[in-house]
Amino acid sequence: MLVAIFVISTSAIGFKIKTSDLEKTIKTEEIGPLSLDDTDIDPLVDLEVTVKIKEIRALDTIDKYSEPDFYVKVFIDDEVFISPTWKNQKYITDENEIWNATKNVDDFEKDYVIIRIQLWDSNPIFDRLCDLSQNVAQTFTEEKDVLLNYSLKTGHWNGEDFITPQPTYFDRSGYGRLNGCDDNSVYKNDKDCELLFDITQTDPDGDGIPYWTEVEKFHTDPEEDDTGSDNDSDGIPIEWEFKWGYYMSYHYNSGPTYNWFYDPNEWNDHKNIDLDDDGLNNYEEYLTSQWGSDPFRKDLFIEIDQMNGTDDIPPSLLPKKSIELLTLAHHRQNIVYHIDDGCMGGSDMLPFDESIEREELPDLFKEYFLHGDEDNWRRGVFHYGLICYEAGYAGYAYGPGVGGYNGAFQLSSNRVKKYYEGFLTKDKATAYASVFMHETGHTLGLNGLLIGGHNRDSYHPWQINFWKWRPYKSCMNYGYCYRLVDFSDGSHGKNDFDDWENINLGLFQENLQ
Repeated sequence: MLVAIFVISTSAIGFKIKTSDLEKTIKTEEIGPLSLDDTDIDPLVDLEVTVKIKEIRALDTIDKYSEPDFYVKVFIDDEVFISPTWKNQKYITDENEIWNATKNVDDFEKDYVIIRIQLWDSNPIFDRLCDLSQNVAQTFTEEKDVLLNYSLKTGHWNGEDFITPQPTYFDRSGYGRLNGCDDNSVYKNDKDCELLFDITQTDPDGDGIPYWTEVEKFHTDPEEDDTGSDNDSDGIPIEWEFKWGYYMSYHYNSGPTYNWFYDPNEWNDHKNIDLDDDGLNNYEEYLTSQWGSDPFRKDLFIEIDQMNGTDDIPPSLLPKKSIELLTLAHHRQNIVYHIDDGCMGGSDMLPFDESIEREELPDLFKEYFLHGDEDNWRRGVFHYGLICYEAGYAGYAYGPGVGGYNGAFQLSSNRVKKYYEGFLTKDKATAYASVFMHETGHTLGLNGLLIGGHNRDSYHPWQINFWKWRPYKSCMNYGYCYRLVDFSDGSHGKNDFDDWENINLGLFQENLQ
């Protein structure tokens, strides 16, 4: 039955991808369909396949009166595996993975394994299936789980989660990441969730590259760990090019075909390839891969430096709950959000300064972000946020005129405090997150002065522009700033603007002098 389901679903979503628009930058090689045979796919070891669940996040309200009680079901061929239940948690993560399911598979009779992933919310009466699916098959019944076809020969999968180098067909949520909002339910309560996972198989030499790929494609030794090798000297090691360097197309008549476009034995111009248009070229995607970047899905990296306090004044810190609110807003839109508050090698605590003048910002940027190195690799990769005590405004984007860097901004805790302790909002985390997102929006090209609602007479209901720009439901609008952690999607009629569609993730790389 599972095989039949796989054939039907992959037929419905299958496509043959053309690569004519990539010929100038990458090389694509078709090696033909994989066929069943009597050969042991990996004669060195008895193969096991492991599905690793790495992260789970509720993108909607799952339970009305409590946080969700998540558990995962993984089907590997004909066997089901059920995780423990994570009670009363809407966000579950671990440095490596939170749960694994492993099955010994038959690698003589077939070269692929069918895998299904489901996310459930446990309840006293009946459990509810949460939505992870993008419903690309457009079937009559709404799909919530995800069906995958995993190749034992290549160690990759396709189906409802896949890689393709052609932007027209991108899986917007990324490879190894599922997003229930992908069926256009971002602002509907559809029990949408996010789930990050990986699928691996037994590999004796530990480099993660399967025996068949090493012998038949890369011509490397399957008993020698090739991690870190760069035979083509293009600056990207073999393990990265292996993971991201091909896609599988499927046709119901001819079956699967594997198409290789990053060959670790052939030089690629990775520093000039940015297929997902997020401002990070492939080399920068490789540098940030340790933190989960994906060259076929948009990523946004921000380093923050924060300020120490005194005996009477607490430190100026971005609340952890604010980071989660920011992450939630961006992940719904498939922009994966990375805040470095010290976990990615950056971040310093500035000594307390009661007041910072605007003219001091460039020097602080050079000292605490660049660390005196104008060629610091993080410049043009990470945006930069300075959380200080007082700098004249609740938030202020540096811009090219101040510091020569479009991606830098500051927040003043003393000013933000006046808003969350005043009448605009009573929620500290929302106030911080909203103004943080507002200033980041300026570094992404959202100019409120041109769009509307970014003027002093838009704050309060008794001001005329408050009502004029009310349809523009964005933190870029002063009428929503400090209250709302989101950009607008342009769906609210006259005077609205689609922020999400118009952000420029690469803008901050301009004016780096």
